[in-house]
Parts: sequence; structure tokens; C-alpha cells
Amino acid sequence: MYEVKTFNAITQAGLDTFTDDFEINQTDQPDAYLIRSVNLLQAELPDSLQTIVRAGAGVNNVPLGRATTKGIAVFNTPGSNANAVKELVISLMIATARNLFEAHNYSDEHTEADVSQRTEKDKTKFNGTELAGKRLAVIGLGNVGSLVANAALSLGMKVIGYDPYLSANAAWRINNRVKRVDSIKNAVKNADFVTVHVPKNNETIGLLSTKEITEMKDGAVLFNYSRIGIVDNKAAVKAIRNQKISHYCTDFGEPIIADQEKITITPHIGGSTLEAETNGAVQGANTVMNYLEEGDTTHCVNLPNMQVPFETAYRVTVIHQNVPNMVGQISTQIANRGINIENMANAAKEKVAYTIIDVDDLQEKDQSALIAALDGIKEVYRVRVIKHR
Repeated sequence: MYEVKTFNAITQAGLDTFTDDFEINQTDQPDAYLIRSVNLLQAELPDSLQTIVRAGAGVNNVPLGRATTKGIAVFNTPGSNANAVKELVISLMIATARNLFEAHNYSDEHTEADVSQRTEKDKTKFNGTELAGKRLAVIGLGNVGSLVANAALSLGMKVIGYDPYLSANAAWRINNRVKRVDSIKNAVKNADFVTVHVPKNNETIGLLSTKEITEMKDGAVLFNYSRIGIVDNKAAVKAIRNQKISHYCTDFGEPIIADQEKITITPHIGGSTLEAETNGAVQGANTVMNYLEEGDTTHCVNLPNMQVPFETAYRVTVIHQNVPNMVGQISTQIANRGINIENMANAAKEKVAYTIIDVDDLQEKDQSALIAALDGIKEVYRVRVIKHR
């Protein structure tokens, strides 16, 4: 029986995915955490904890380094809130094109008796433009970016995409009418709207700053619904004041962009829909099960992604440092106990590696001794033995 602890009102739809082999919130020594926004950066991680699954894309609330050295696999649920973010970006594109924010403020300020007559006289102040025929630059064509690009095409827009790391699976999702270019400069030039959808890492912090904004068409509208810091907010404020860009919309507020005309800040609601929360919970629950029951590391952020068919009676998984002769040491310990290896797989991700060993003959009495022997290898972080269900 596995024990799973949930946080942040993970929806019942996600919990219903669990089988009878799981107990929810019954212990302070869980096998898994299923979380959303709870901050674990300073939290004590119990020795029993084998995996942390974040129902969402970002894992900046999880201490990845500490989790890895404790042998805890950390996962996210990419794509679970992609449609929600897409719809918000598209709605803000329409709102900025039609000057809806300014029109709303005008109506709030003019509620006097002659409002109808005055509105008829003043409404031309808010003449906007239609999206059809306009150019949209999408920086990052992953789960969210590909949906935004395809939706914009459906609205009659011309879409330019840039993504140097586009995966084969992502490429299949993108309409072939999205024009791919080889640089941010070529993507944003002549674009009426620019939206960025990339993960946050050392390469993407400040991805759109003064240099990139200078290349944009005068009056372009800029969107950041990825992560704070990917758009340089100082550069964005300067561009607004210089009328280089006409509007900036972002899901991530900070003091420098507060109370700025032509800057719209939404309070990190990109993925905040009932459907997205359900999707994240369900995907997260399935991820927990797949890892605990099979050792599957698809969508793992601190281990190499591995999905190996489980066709034997037992599976041994080892999380360890990525150093020479680890596979040899592991297989030697298994062979010394007269255990025949039916299948073995190994992969690495930077300084961490993951090894899967499938065996048919592993007596219950021998399991503890094998785990102790493998744990005795100083470079090993965690050993697990999984019985095929």
C-alpha cells in the first residue's frame, strides 16, 4: 500500500484516479507528494518520500538539488494547463486590439444622464483593429505556444514561429501554415503581436530585452505568459514610455511594472481554470502511479526520462551519480547473488543517472540484502524494488 499526501486543494478528479493500492493523506511518512503551489524549498523531506509531482509546469517551488540527493524523483505535468493559457492570451490579444480596457475605463468615468449621446460622439476614440490579417510572432512552440499559433491561424492571422529546440512531437502539433524562422529577430520584425512561451532557465532569462524589443514593429503588443524574467520588465517599461510597444500584458507582477499605463498585469491566472486544475490533478495522479508501480520517469525534471516495458516479476531501480563504472558495480552486486538480469536500461541527465534492472527470480528474503548492497555503493542515492502487479 502506497501513501500519498496532497497539497493545495488538488481536485477530487485527480484523487479519483488512484487505485485501491493508494491511501490519501493518511500519514506524515508518504511515498509521494502531489502538490500545486505549496512552497517546499525550506521543507523537511521525509526519508519515505520517493516522488514529488507538481500539478503544473513550473517546479520552482521544489528544492530540486536536495530532492535529487535524497533519491526523490520530481515531476511536472506539462501541457495540463496549456489550453487555459492559450485562451487567456488570445482573449488579451482581442482586448488590446479593440482597446477594451480603455473603453471600459471611459464607461466607468462617464455615467451621467447624457451618457448615450456622449458615447456616440466619443466612441471613435476607441476604434481598434481586427486580428485577421495581423502578424503574430510566437517565441517557443511547445505545449502552449503551438496552441496559440494554431488558434491565431484560425482567427485569420499570419503566424511566425521561432523555437530552436522544437521536439519532433511538438512539430507534429503545429499547423504547417506557421512560418518557422531561425532567429528571434526574424520572428519579431514586422509582427503586430509578440508572445513568448518558453521554460525559464539560464538561457531564457532576459530572452526579450532592449535589443529584441528594438527589432519589433512600432506599436507592437507584447505578452509574457511563461515566467517572470523571460521578458526584461525594465526594458518593457522603457519601450511603453517611448511608444515603441503599445501594450504589454503579463501574468507576473513586480513593482517596476505596477501602475503603468498600457501595462496589463493578471495575477498569475494563466492556468487557473477548473478544467486546467482537473487536468493537472489527473495527470499528476497518473504520474505518481506510473513511477511508484513501474519506475516510469516520463516528464521527470531531475532524472532522465525513461519508459521501459515492465514484463518481468520484479524491477530494481537505482538513482545514482553519473560517474564511470556505475552500471558495472550495480550488475556485479546483482550477479553476486545469483540473480539473472532479464533486461537492463540506463540513461543520464547531467550529473544524475537512472538504471532499471528487470529480473524474474528475486526471493522476498533476498530483497533487503540486495537493497543494502546497492545502497552501500557511495554514489547511489536510492534503490527501489518493485513487484509486478
